[in-house]
This record gives sequence, structure tokens and C-alpha cells, in this order.
Amino acid sequence: MKSKTTSLKAGVFGAGVFGGHHARKYAASGRAELVGVFDISRERGEALAADLGVTAFDSAEALVEACEAVTIANPAIAHYDSAKLALEAGCHVLCEKPLADTAVRGRELIALADATGRVLQVGHQERFVFKAMGLFDINEVPRRVTARRMGLPSTRNLDVSVTVDLMIHDLDLAIALAHAPLDRMEAEARIVKNDSADVAHAVLTFANGYVAELTSSRVADALDRVMRIEYRSGVLEIDFVKKTFSNTTGFPLDPDFGENPQAKDSLGANVNAFLASVLDGAPVAVPAEAGLAALQVARDIDRLAVA
Repeated sequence: MKSKTTSLKAGVFGAGVFGGHHARKYAASGRAELVGVFDISRERGEALAADLGVTAFDSAEALVEACEAVTIANPAIAHYDSAKLALEAGCHVLCEKPLADTAVRGRELIALADATGRVLQVGHQERFVFKAMGLFDINEVPRRVTARRMGLPSTRNLDVSVTVDLMIHDLDLAIALAHAPLDRMEAEARIVKNDSADVAHAVLTFANGYVAELTSSRVADALDRVMRIEYRSGVLEIDFVKKTFSNTTGFPLDPDFGENPQAKDSLGANVNAFLASVLDGAPVAVPAEAGLAALQVARDIDRLAVA
């Protein structure tokens, strides 16, 4: 929907690492006025608010009452409740992945956004990297995708499995490239040090024969995020950490994509796209339906892996 205003009063749920990033993007934007933040840790919220010269709200209700748009960047388990509250208050919502903790709740949020006429966008930042490369302009469907997304041990995001935390990025990209429904999957996972799966492996086969084999770990020895895409025309190998690729396909992809603002600051690109959707009526860059599709498969992998 197109807004009648040229700037949005924006706020952020969560004053951690990602909440801080989102808050600073709003504060630096000429299209948003950062009103404030809310975090269940009063100390953390006040520290970020003081740094940016805004309000640390005492409650989630007070935040949404003061805002026209919010980013949800608190722990994943709280995404549904925060997004629901914001949408019911009439706010547009940019929700970091995952959209919700379950697919059922994700569908509820989509229905609520439709009913209220509000933008609901999901924070799958890697899509902006693909866009910068020119990969979404390719009409040929891959034969196979192999992705590895390995993260170092951290205290963040332990409220969800590695599938919902890390693999979901590659799930979103794999689904976006498929252009066909998922036909079947195989999956396995294991717990190394936390309460939910720390390492996961899944093989997804789509109705057109395209296969995606994905591996993720959040207890790896080194950061490693790579993807190999096999086309009939050749092979594309991407390093998401270095923002480089090798390409034998002949497709006119941009070898300097790492310097493109869409890839160099994909989180900022996501925020800018969200503001453009609300203020200008631009198409939603990462629709909630895409976030739901990735979440659904991630949860299915979790169920299959522990069965």
C-alpha cells in the first residue's frame, strides 16, 4: 500500500545485535524517524536508545502505539507475539527470520496483515545478494543446489534449532530457485551442546526433478557459507562470506556484486525496500508468504530429523 506520508515513525523490538543494526538504519534514513526501541532487558534497551537519542519504551504496547512501522528483531520465539501486537495496532512490520515459531502462526500473521492492509516483510537478507548478482534474472531452473552454512558457537538464537536459525536462509534461496512444489525430503540432525539441533542435513527433491542438498551447523570451527548451483549451462559457486563467485554458465552475472549496495549492506537494503513498500507502494521484496514457505520446510525437516 502507498502511504500518504513521506516519512515513517519507526521502532524496533529488540536491542541486541540485529535490533541495533535495524535501529541504526532507521536513524540514518531520510525516510524514517526512529522513535525508539523496546527490549525485555531494560538495561539493554536504554543503552541502545541513549546511543541513538531515542526513547527506550517500558512496554511493547507503548512502542507500537507510538509507531507506524516496526522491525521485529527480538528472539525468534517472540516474533509471533510481537508481530501480532504490531499488526493489530496498525503498524507495518519488517520481521527478521523466522516469521514465527510455527507455520500455523505464520499463516495467522499473513491473514492479519491482509485483513489490516499492512505490509509484512521478512528479513531474508541473502535474497538481496542474489539480486545484486543478477541471479533472479536467470530463467533456467537449476538441476541441483548444494549449500553449506556453518556458524561458530554462539549464545544467540538458541531458542530455535539450527534449521530455523541458519539453514532457513538457504531454504529460502533454494525454494525461490525451484519454480516447482516440493515433492519429498530426507533429513537428519543432531544435538551437540544445546537443547535443540545444532547440526542438520537435508535433501529436498522438487516436482521438476531439481534437488537441493543443504547442510548447516552452529557449532563449527570456522565460518563457512557457500553454495554450488548446477545448471544445464554450467556451474555457479558462491562464497557468501567473501562475496565472490566462479561462473561457467555464461549467464551475465555481476562479478563485482560484492560492491553493490544490495549485497554490501543487505540488511540496509532490506530496510530500504520495506520503507519503499510502505511509502511508495513498491512490491514487497521478501513477502511473508516466502518467509512462511521456508519456515514450513524448516519445521518439517526438524520433525523428520527427530522421527
